[in-house]
Amino acid sequence: MKVPVQPSVNIGTVGQVDHGKTAIVKLLTGESTDRHSEEIKRGISIRLGYADAAFYRCPNEEPPKCYSTNEVCKNDGAKTELLRAVSFVDSPGHETLMATMLSGAAIMDGALLVIAANEDVPQPQTKEHLMALSIIGVEKIIIVQNKIDIVTEEQARENLRQIREFVKGTIAEKAPIIPMSAHHEVNADMLMMTIEQVILTRKFDETKPARMFIARSFDVNQPGAPPDKLAGGVVGGSLIQGKLKVGDEIAIVPGRQAGTGTKTEWVDLQTTVRSLHTGGHSKKEVRPGGLIAVGTNLDPYLTKSDSLVGRVLGPPGTLPPVLSRISAEFHLLERVVGTAEDLKVEDIKTGEPLMISVGTATTVGVVSSARENMADMNLKIPVSAEPGQRLAVSRRIGGKWRLIGYGVLR
Repeated sequence: MKVPVQPSVNIGTVGQVDHGKTAIVKLLTGESTDRHSEEIKRGISIRLGYADAAFYRCPNEEPPKCYSTNEVCKNDGAKTELLRAVSFVDSPGHETLMATMLSGAAIMDGALLVIAANEDVPQPQTKEHLMALSIIGVEKIIIVQNKIDIVTEEQARENLRQIREFVKGTIAEKAPIIPMSAHHEVNADMLMMTIEQVILTRKFDETKPARMFIARSFDVNQPGAPPDKLAGGVVGGSLIQGKLKVGDEIAIVPGRQAGTGTKTEWVDLQTTVRSLHTGGHSKKEVRPGGLIAVGTNLDPYLTKSDSLVGRVLGPPGTLPPVLSRISAEFHLLERVVGTAEDLKVEDIKTGEPLMISVGTATTVGVVSSARENMADMNLKIPVSAEPGQRLAVSRRIGGKWRLIGYGVLR
């Protein structure tokens, strides 16, 4: 959906697979975020989805009916008032795709935790995604009790009781709960009103150098395009500070691995901003808030198939250092989340591999030294990060990466 202004906030949709996250985004934006051929074939989200919507208010209607995504009121044809535009970040709910969900959480200002009314609460990934939001620091949460059209009133009430019991003592304990049927467009207006009340636009420092977390990257060229018609690589993500303009010189770190055999090193990518797109429009300048696409002079081979996800973009010389080794203070959970079994989280051990998520980057680190709540790690793929930054930590349990806690870089 094209929106009239740059989106000002990123709203995540998270939760168990098949609970209706993508359907809710499609209802509000008119777009399906499952665009990849494998996603369409399997009917699940695999990569981060994204879509924009504009929220309007009808001056002659009472809330929540006054909220819509239309430029005119349905009842009297009067012009609606534009409230703001928002970007949705649709996270996959499948248990094997937790790393993708964590990278998306890094650019969320708030989230919709979608829970199906026809299943017991909590499902494993409902629990895991809520814990991930807490670890990453996404505090503005709205719970959507979806699929109320396929349960009885008694079943819906029992499901609601389970939801309230589940979130007790968590970051979502006081989150509003919106009953909804995305399939029948029930309570979409109530959801929009609640988003406007709960997930507010953050204030960003636009005086600092531009810095963007890269969450997607693309080769936008069609197969067989002639060389003189090829466009440079495109990266997508969200600015967390500063402004970005067409013509700006930028660096992307960590860039790419150069060299052969054992003599390789990571070198920064240097390029120029050739185009900027947000909300379905081409822009000369973009600010923080919402999702943006940055066209560059890079060889599109470098950006295809999300190969630059996890990198950080900004003016050369202003970005955090590239780290192949990290030291962090770890805070582990008491119990593993995301598994049907109730498993205790064991202490981190020297020599074990852990999945580390920092910003939109995900890498595997091997612990070189573990002591009390501290650990040093050697990373398989380096990250760009600075002291004080939070990272999510997952351990391989039962053949899958499971969230076990968080760390703070030293």
